[in-house]
Amino acid sequence: MAMFVDKAVITVAAGKGGNGAVAFHREKYVAAGGPDGGDGGKGGNIVMQADDNMSTLMDFRYKRKYTAPNGMDGQGGLKSGKDGADLVIRVPRGTVIRDRATGAVIHDMSDPVPYVLAKGGRGGWGNKHFATPTRQVPRFAKPGMEGQKREVVLELKLLADVGLVGFPNVGKSTLLAAVSRAHPKIADYHFTTLYPNLGVVWAAEGESFVMADIPGIIEGAAEGAGLGHDFLRHIERCRLLIHVVDASGSEGRDPIEDYEAINAELKQYSPALAERPQLVAANKTDLDPDGEALRRFRDYIAEKGLPLYEISAATGEGLRPLTLAAAAALQKLPPIPVFEEEFIEPEEAPPMPEELTITRQDADLWSVEGPWLERLLNRVNLSDSEGRMYFDRVLRSSGVFDRLEDLGVQEGDTISMYNWEFEYKR
Repeated sequence: MAMFVDKAVITVAAGKGGNGAVAFHREKYVAAGGPDGGDGGKGGNIVMQADDNMSTLMDFRYKRKYTAPNGMDGQGGLKSGKDGADLVIRVPRGTVIRDRATGAVIHDMSDPVPYVLAKGGRGGWGNKHFATPTRQVPRFAKPGMEGQKREVVLELKLLADVGLVGFPNVGKSTLLAAVSRAHPKIADYHFTTLYPNLGVVWAAEGESFVMADIPGIIEGAAEGAGLGHDFLRHIERCRLLIHVVDASGSEGRDPIEDYEAINAELKQYSPALAERPQLVAANKTDLDPDGEALRRFRDYIAEKGLPLYEISAATGEGLRPLTLAAAAALQKLPPIPVFEEEFIEPEEAPPMPEELTITRQDADLWSVEGPWLERLLNRVNLSDSEGRMYFDRVLRSSGVFDRLEDLGVQEGDTISMYNWEFEYKR
């Protein structure tokens, strides 16, 4: 049996942009051909893609670092470097991507739309970009920018409409097998199900839903006891819960106590989960159809004003009314919840003076480079007026302008920051 893995930590690094080229046009009979260094190619992105053919995060147990290819360097003759190919990482549908440091949700892979988790660095400009009427022979180009790097947690949360909850060995796997085409491993001992099984249930013509057999919850699961805490997260997606109880008392258990204990665990793990609609299924009624345990449980559920579905998953008795009731309830419920994105790129502290390199590359041209500035440029949208104002404020407050003035920058000089040029104004 394949091991079920529902949580994994991986590190991803997008590709670095290629460097721009320093080159000059060389052609017979053409004097002073001028600069023709091409730009570097863009680094490859890390792209996440939901894959319905995957059901576990097992692959990420063995491979935890993913790096996209770098962009190629530019060449002479205005030849741009080739862009690095995107690296596509496939995950099961329903995987939630979280930032490892903060736990914030970055993205929920619940639809087939690819998601760019880490952006490749922009390629550096070749020296052709820096030619002006007064600077006709620029002997410099720009390096490519680093790609984004992230350490993330992948959490698989099943995308099922209906979740079966209850203590181990109450018959959830048997019920799933009886109403769907799923073939879960079934045996007469606790914790048979070590990973959730999914099955499609056909309720009526053109009407079906996905049912998940969640591993048996035990008391203390909300604190992580047994298998419970790892698997409670899978129920979060389910729109409807079917609470399966062994109503025969065949193992000396009290169905009322079991029902209350499971609901207490759900509430402790997530109050919202405890409010999820439930259908109550009294299973194993064929073992003791007129028993004291079933009668007491029937009265208890009636007092709560809930419908009770008396079933025998082993013989098939009562399953049809239960599946029809589940289908009818689903039609009135909202779609499967998608986790909202919570992650915000953290603000970085201003750089130390030695972290920025300021170089005078010509009489009126200055170059400013450094990891802090590179990350800032990757984060700010300079095509937007608010983004430009924010960028200007950060440079001013971090002392970059003061350092430039100390070095002799004049009003009207050009400030080159990677693939951007700005006219300096006091």
